[in-house]
Amino acid sequence: QVQLVESGGGLVQAGGSLRLSCAASRSIFSLSAMGWYRQAPGKQRELVARITSGGSRNYADSVKGRFTISRDSAVNTVYLQVNSLKPEDTAVYYCNALQISQDYWGQGTQVTVSS
Repeated sequence: QVQLVESGGGLVQAGGSLRLSCAASRSIFSLSAMGWYRQAPGKQRELVARITSGGSRNYADSVKGRFTISRDSAVNTVYLQVNSLKPEDTAVYYCNALQISQDYWGQGTQVTVSS
């Protein structure tokens, strides 16, 4: 079992930045990968960024160059730095952990970008 707690969402103007945090209840290196997904109203949940236990990163095309995923193993936390925010980035952002074939999810944190 893995518990995930997100924080850092909020209301920001277009062009602004936020840093989202996801604290895991166990060592993040024990997990195959961790990532951030988002879900906007009326849309499917989509992958935003992912980092594997080996450090490989991948991003959705829509956020490349603006979002950065990172981790701090000392505090079992994964971060998502979101810059140059656009109104279309408005969504609930969910932290995800993958352990072998089991997915774990956080409760989500709302990011709202005003134009």
